[in-house]
Order: sequence, then structure tokens, then C-alpha cells
Amino acid sequence: MTTDAQEESGTEVRQTGTVIQRIRGHAVLIVIAFLCAVPIYWLFATSLRRPEDIYSLSPFPWPLSIENYTDAAAKVDILGLLLNTLGVAVASATAQLLIALLASYAFAMYTFRFQKVLYLAFVGTWLVPFQVTMLPNYVLLYQLGLINTLAGVVVPTLSSVLAVLMLRQHMTSFPKELLAAARMDGRSSWSILWTVVVPNLRPALAALSILLFINSWNEYFWPAVVLQRSNSVLQLGLRSFMGTEGDDWGPMMAVAGMACLPVFVLYIVLQRHIVNAFVRSGLK
Repeated sequence: MTTDAQEESGTEVRQTGTVIQRIRGHAVLIVIAFLCAVPIYWLFATSLRRPEDIYSLSPFPWPLSIENYTDAAAKVDILGLLLNTLGVAVASATAQLLIALLASYAFAMYTFRFQKVLYLAFVGTWLVPFQVTMLPNYVLLYQLGLINTLAGVVVPTLSSVLAVLMLRQHMTSFPKELLAAARMDGRSSWSILWTVVVPNLRPALAALSILLFINSWNEYFWPAVVLQRSNSVLQLGLRSFMGTEGDDWGPMMAVAGMACLPVFVLYIVLQRHIVNAFVRSGLK
């Protein structure tokens, strides 16, 4: 009886400790989420203030005003900037995802001469700073006549080493029995990739696609080098509200807030797949 009571007491203590750890963990996550959400909230709050209240420190904008949005629409073509930026981000992310899918499939599923050397050389290009390749890329685009075009922004970003590394990691843990069974059925390598591998990598592909899209969407430096017009992509359009006499913060925050919306929508659509990708990444 004494032993049973001690075991029950130990179990209750362990359960209490687990509950306390969970509460602490959730408390830390809540604090981190709050710290991440405050800048975004302040961005939209500033965009909804009246122009004379832009520098107000009140956490709640009142009375609400859309004057900053109307001023921004009068100064720049917001719809055109959004469409151009969306086209560049989608084209770049799609190309990077497709090339990474093919390259990681080759590195993970095949054995060929100099495989490790080629893979290390490919990974080594990730260590080269962008400032080193910027000038050669610019000269090449100039020779191709792609300077000051949206295609000039996309072409140098068609391949992503990060995407190859992430997909290769998922493919190396892919069950080899499924591949062997597909080959026994007479399927080609191309058919195996698209009918066996890709359907089982949807969570990983969704998580990677949103990372690539956000990276392309937020890119500022390379479009600023290639494009000479401020009315080309959204990030350069924000420069229209900067001047020597001061920055027009209200319209700038309005445009920046609208720039966040496509990323939010993409995350909401792919949220389930992204969570599954992080869960499966810890399973072997």
C-alpha cells in the first residue's frame, strides 16, 4: 500500500511539473508573439491616423482616417506596383522551386561520379557574398539588354542553394521502398518524381515556397541596382515618399501595410502544409 501511494504521489508530481513546464513554454511563446506583432500593429495604426496625428504615441488611432491611403494612391500607381512585385516574386519563387526540385532529386536519388564534389561546389556558391557576383550579373544583363526590365530582376535569382539543401534533406529520408516499387511497375524517373515523390513532399514544398516568395517579395537591393524607375516594384515605390525635406510617413506606412497583405494571405492559405512540414522535419 505504501509503495502504491508513493508511485501515485510521484506520478502526480511529474504531471504537475509537466503542466508547469507547458505553462512556462506558452507564456514565453505569447511574449515572443506579442513582440513580433507590435511593429506590424504599429505600422497599420500609423497608416490609419490623420496626417496631423502621425507622430502621436497613442496606441489606438482615433479618429480613423484613410487619407494616407488616398494620398499614396494619388502619388504612385499602387495596383501597378503590386502586380509587378507579385509577378517578379511568383516567377522567381516558381523557378527556384522547380530547379531545386530537379537538382535535389538528382543529388538524393542517384549515384554518379564526382557527386560529392559537385554537391560541395554547389553548396560553396552559397558562401559567395552577393556583392561579389553583383557586378558580373549586372554586366551580363547589360549585354543581354535586360537592364531596367523586370526580367533582369528575375533571371539572376532562378536558382536557390537554400532550396536545394532543404529539399535534398527531405528526399534523403524518403522511403526507398516506394521508389523501388515504382520502378518495378515500369515507371520512368520523371514519372516517379511527379507521381510518387512530389505528392509526398507537399508540406515541405509549401513551406519552402512561402520562404522563397517572401524572400523575393522583400528584395530591395537587387531591384534597386537593375531598375532605374521608382514606379517599377513596390519596394522601390516606397522611395517616392522619401525626400530631402523629410519623409512622408503616413502614405509610406499605408503602402508598406498593403505590401504585407499578400504575404499574410499566402501564409493563411498554406498554413496547414507549413505546420505539417515542420512536424515531419523532426520525424525519420
